Amino acid sequence: MEALVLAILAVVVIALATAIAPKLNIAGPLVLVLIGVGVGLLPFVNVPEIDPEWILVGVLPPLLYSAAVALPAIEFRRDFGPIAGLSFLLVLVSSIVLGFFFVLVIPGLNLALAVALGAILSPTDAVATSIVKRLGVSGRVVTMLEGESLLNDATALVLLRTMVAAAAAATAGAAAEDGVGVGFIPAFAWGVLVAVVIGAIVGYLNLRLRSLIGHSAANTAIGFVIPFAAYLPTEELGGSGLVAAVVAGIVTGQGSARWFTPEQRMSDEHNWRTIELMLEGAVFLLMGLELKQIVEGNVENHDGLGTGIGIALGALAIILAVRAAYVSVMVWLQSRRARGKQRARLEQIGERIDELASGAGADPQMSGGRRALRRDPLSPDHPRTQRRIASMRARVARAMRDLNYYQASPLGWKHGVVIVWAGMRGVVTLAAAQTLPRDTLERELLVFIAFAVAVGSLMLQGFTLPWLVRVLHLTSPADTLLERAEQSELDDELRTAAVTAMTDPKLRRRDGNPFPDELIERVGSRLADPPDDDASTAARDALELRLVLIEAMRRRLNELSSGGEFSTPALRHALAELDADQLSLELRLGDQD
Repeated sequence: MEALVLAILAVVVIALATAIAPKLNIAGPLVLVLIGVGVGLLPFVNVPEIDPEWILVGVLPPLLYSAAVALPAIEFRRDFGPIAGLSFLLVLVSSIVLGFFFVLVIPGLNLALAVALGAILSPTDAVATSIVKRLGVSGRVVTMLEGESLLNDATALVLLRTMVAAAAAATAGAAAEDGVGVGFIPAFAWGVLVAVVIGAIVGYLNLRLRSLIGHSAANTAIGFVIPFAAYLPTEELGGSGLVAAVVAGIVTGQGSARWFTPEQRMSDEHNWRTIELMLEGAVFLLMGLELKQIVEGNVENHDGLGTGIGIALGALAIILAVRAAYVSVMVWLQSRRARGKQRARLEQIGERIDELASGAGADPQMSGGRRALRRDPLSPDHPRTQRRIASMRARVARAMRDLNYYQASPLGWKHGVVIVWAGMRGVVTLAAAQTLPRDTLERELLVFIAFAVAVGSLMLQGFTLPWLVRVLHLTSPADTLLERAEQSELDDELRTAAVTAMTDPKLRRRDGNPFPDELIERVGSRLADPPDDDASTAARDALELRLVLIEAMRRRLNELSSGGEFSTPALRHALAELDADQLSLELRLGDQD
């Protein structure tokens, strides 16, 4: 009964803190940490020890899955290179540099264990993304931060696992160096490979299975178990369950427009938003509650907190310095990419493709005429050649649109500053620190350092990030105008698709019957509002026609989503409008699904 009361209070506190935080201009997680610290310091409050496995297994998979479902896939693909560098190379470099630092300042600490602590402190937290989104920073920066926070957990946890095993081997008499750097690369490669395969399979099965289930509550219940269905088998095979949950989320998010109904998409969005809010809030609340216990352990065993706080400040400074150096190089390379001569090369390739398509040098009077050319696999008129030409044109067009994206949203030094300062530590750092074996040398000190770095980065960077964005003047009204222009262009594309569908002689109602000719003539090239009298046959026909046109527009939207011509936010906004319109029409028609 006591646990139930505490759970109810925690839910209420999380909800209230989330509602109040925007009015205070503070991120909700930061408010929860402060509340947790205040409650934990009360003399009559006794915080029970929470098994970190509950966070690693019960909290992180659904959190990462939820974020991956909403990940802007087009922008993620375009910036996958820098995101992968932040998620892998930066974590590795930061862990090694921090490892040498910890060896110097903590007497008797094993190098492998020091690198393990560095791995604990290296991954960033997704809370930074929520703060940056609210501040209106460039969508490209948000995508990079979001992608980094989704993928760097796997690198850090695999490195942590490898280093802890190496430290145990050193304690047993083996050479610690045998495990440092040697076992990490194969373990990481295997972990990612298994995770990608299983995550993709689970995500695809999720789409197919849920598309066959009409019962909304049963459909939602299956959706809740997907992150764990990807996580558990991957971990059993030695892979990264967190990466598997992320891959399953990406596959689900990208396939939902094709396989799910509007009701399913809207239900999933609201349900996962609620779950994400509760789980993330619970972890940050717990972070504040555990402060007293961790502090008391260090006071008893290390004669105060000075040592731990000093080491934590040094580690945080090193983290920011390494991140600043890496991001500086990354921004410089990305700026060169945007200014490069790729456009001229792409235009030349396009001209060569046009020459090939025109069949330059091919004379239909030679080799038996045009029919013989079509039988020749090397002929420009051969169907296989035509498919290859179309494929090459699509790739060139996509590369050109990617280049337009890089030039329209370039990364400058101001964006680099935000990327550096938004690299806060949080959930994974706290959970991973508590997975250190109980017999680890100086375990209380190591856990306190991790806790101090996480809380310190959240407080220092989290509270000052809004001020930093305002000082750098990164938000611009021009971005809003561009988004509106893009949305208007996308609306025109969908309207054209609807008009084209109306001229199709195969246009039919959902029951297979044709529409009255006078209705199609009356609607013409616009989508007219139907009469208010829903009981009339004409009104029902108009509603049915609008449903058919919405389906045509959704098919066109799916085609546009794979070309990269429009941004993910614009595509999702258009899909949400179509879904809302369809649900409204189905309700007026009296459908009872």
